Amino acid sequence: MPINRNALIRYQTIDTCLRNRHRKWTLEDLIEACSNMLYEYEGIDKGVSRRTVQMDIQMMRSEKLGYNAPIVVLDKKYYTYEDPNYSITNIPLTDGDLHTLKEVTEILKQFKGFDHFRELSGMVQRLEDKIRTAKTQRGAIIDFEKNDNLKGLEYIEVIYQAILQKQCLSITYQSFKAKSAQTFIFHAYLLKEYRNRWFVLGIRHKARFETLLALDRILEIKPSEEWYCDNETLDIENYFRDIVGVTIMQGQPTERILLLLNKYSAPYVLTKPIHHSQQIVETREDGVVISLDVQINYEMEREILGFGETVKVLAPRRLQNRIKQKIQHMTAIYQPLEGEPESLESEAESTE
Repeated sequence: MPINRNALIRYQTIDTCLRNRHRKWTLEDLIEACSNMLYEYEGIDKGVSRRTVQMDIQMMRSEKLGYNAPIVVLDKKYYTYEDPNYSITNIPLTDGDLHTLKEVTEILKQFKGFDHFRELSGMVQRLEDKIRTAKTQRGAIIDFEKNDNLKGLEYIEVIYQAILQKQCLSITYQSFKAKSAQTFIFHAYLLKEYRNRWFVLGIRHKARFETLLALDRILEIKPSEEWYCDNETLDIENYFRDIVGVTIMQGQPTERILLLLNKYSAPYVLTKPIHHSQQIVETREDGVVISLDVQINYEMEREILGFGETVKVLAPRRLQNRIKQKIQHMTAIYQPLEGEPESLESEAESTE
């Protein structure tokens, strides 16, 4: 049975709401959520009728679309899934779904050559692999980077909806350095991913400064009835522009970093820039000198250390000294103690 795009948006919105068990959903709440999503995606501002959402719920409960959604009503008022693990996204793809995905994939592939659509490349490959896997029942042939055991991933949808619907959150949070957790009201503005770890940027209630929270340090999250404070000061689009990673050094200006890449690391770094500001300064016999205009932060230092002996910091001197000091500390921890063999291999040799 074909589904029009608006109906599909409503089904997915209802599904998202009912999977969020941190909140109780009345029919009016579901109507509002569907109206908001139709306006967000399709520009439809006339809203959704009560009867339409009621019919959507009945359709999701039925076998017509293969959903058989276990939607129940609690206290004659609140809608939820009887099975907390249920989602319509877990339903196997039908032949019609696969055909539609194939058409969408072919359309997306036409845009891959344009600058504004370069990010679609990975999406298209992901869709193609999903379609092929579903059709042939064979294993995937593309393994995208992921970390399924990472904590906090379950909060992404809750935070996303809070930002979309401008709703405050009550968050219980414990940083790596804190001895105990604390609970506070948070106004979320942006979800940020860096190397498979997720963060949320926003401000604490009544605070005047921004805060970046790691989702894997959140212990509990739920909606708050406090009035949401719109972002009026942060330049969200450019907030992370001058750094590598997510650590902003407040009040610290950007600096020009000069790195010497030897012949082993140069091809890698030149084809996969460390930062968008990266420029080639000089090509020498011993390698390539590049420049980066960034703040010096923890992630920048870790990036340099990750290249080991194939990269040398030329400037600024402050960064050069920090990297040198860290290398000395690393060397020190590998020095054998008195009476300790220099390596496992030498210990094995001594017993032969």
